[in-house]
Amino acid sequence: MIYTILLYSWIGLAILLFPILLRITAPYGRHTKSTWGPLVSNRWGWVIMELPALLIFPILFFVGDGPKTYVTWLFLGLWLLHYTNRTLVFPLRTRTKGKKMPLTIVLMAICFNGMNGYLNGYYMGFMADYGESYLADPRMMIGFAIFAVGLLINWQSDAILLNLRKPGETGYKIPRKGLFRYISCPNHLGEIIEWAGFAVMTWSLPTLSFALWTAVNLIPRALDHHRWYLKKFPDYPKERKAIIPFLW
Repeated sequence: MIYTILLYSWIGLAILLFPILLRITAPYGRHTKSTWGPLVSNRWGWVIMELPALLIFPILFFVGDGPKTYVTWLFLGLWLLHYTNRTLVFPLRTRTKGKKMPLTIVLMAICFNGMNGYLNGYYMGFMADYGESYLADPRMMIGFAIFAVGLLINWQSDAILLNLRKPGETGYKIPRKGLFRYISCPNHLGEIIEWAGFAVMTWSLPTLSFALWTAVNLIPRALDHHRWYLKKFPDYPKERKAIIPFLW
């Protein structure tokens, strides 16, 4: 089956790319470089690159002939909750007027989000079979709790970052509230926790592949940001870690 081949290949690619991504600084945000090709609006580039995940999952869910239960509707709702914020709310709240990002990054992210949206949306629309009793399953309850914790960490950390600048201000400041007291990128940690919880909740290989890719993508970015903070700010707290409090 083509779907199964794609799924296992996607998982294998994540494992192979992780050590490579640890050595490459993705050129967006504070790391933007013009050497990666044409630049586009940071805000609209973000919307466009996240849009496939927001659209493909629900489209496949609705056209799929698999059973639609309260459980699968809940999974759809959680996906849309995250990606509506990530695609539409977050970029419109950012104070990044005039900032650019490489078109190459946008195109790569479209492929990334499109594949994750397809693998997870196809599973939920055509293959998932969760009875109503699954709502009381320990995997459901534990996974939902983990997802909720991750979502709250992600949203709180984003809010802290967004409020660092006053209207009209530019430049970077050291965030000092919330989990920023302990790590440089709690927003990334929150998202990793979030999708790990989703994988536990759904107990499926497609969602596990997405949780894996989230970690593979965000851990190198967190390490890059941490090194950047240390280089940029001489007074940056030396006791802070990059992504895991007290450890890494």
